Amino acid sequence: MADVNRGNRPLSPHLQVYRPQLTSMSSIMVRITGIASLGSALLVVAWLIAAATSEQTFVTIDWLLRSVVGDIILLAATWAIFYHMLGRLRHVFWDFGYFLNVQVAEKLAIGMFGLATVLTAIVALAF
Repeated sequence: MADVNRGNRPLSPHLQVYRPQLTSMSSIMVRITGIASLGSALLVVAWLIAAATSEQTFVTIDWLLRSVVGDIILLAATWAIFYHMLGRLRHVFWDFGYFLNVQVAEKLAIGMFGLATVLTAIVALAF
């Protein structure tokens, strides 16, 4: 093996020196919204299982989902689903080689946030 002087090599960027970029933060948000969507799906599955098994459990979960807290959870879950869907769509475009320019990718990140918010507002007003 070659004699490598490990003491003089530069350190790789770490969180203290790395400046987050809009596209990286958007990618992280896609992952977070995917996990949040899974959590909200489990809540809906718990509601369905409770409806099929126990009346008292169903009343408890139904009360939670129909309360103000439940409305906030379901509204956030709706936003998370739309944001995650738009993030996956963005990756499909990237896989085909479109919108890879940094300026366009940053506009897509902003557009995803705005469009997810608009779509959530439409759903919230419709129901």
